[in-house]
Amino acid sequence: MAALLPPDRPLREAFPVRFASPTRWRDDDLFGHMNNVVYYEYFDTAVNRWLVEGARFDVLRGPVIGLVGETACRYFAAVGFPQTVETGLRVERAGTSSVTYRLALFGAGAEAAAVCRYVHVYVDRETRRPAPLPQAFRDALATIS
Repeated sequence: MAALLPPDRPLREAFPVRFASPTRWRDDDLFGHMNNVVYYEYFDTAVNRWLVEGARFDVLRGPVIGLVGETACRYFAAVGFPQTVETGLRVERAGTSSVTYRLALFGAGAEAAAVCRYVHVYVDRETRRPAPLPQAFRDALATIS
């Protein structure tokens, strides 16, 4: 079976969109580093923040919505409290009704502490059937590809 993510450890500058956030005391687990599920909180927040702020996508009332269809994460280095992390985002592929994002979480270094593949499948809000990506949204996606 082919890996969902290449084994490379991307650099910060490979991501045109980046959001900085402080880690929280509750992010760390018993082993003294940020728990793996928290990485997904940062990834999901980055995608949705960019949709709202960068793409001006109406997540609350728009005719189409993005549902997470697939994710994968590869971990390279630990991060934890107290630290500021940066989540990087770029579009890997935009299809007819889906978008594959590549995200990375960075600690203090230039190399990613973790990298994520995140697929949104866009569906009609009412019918939940696949729907084509609106052109204005495609245009916004092209700016971070």
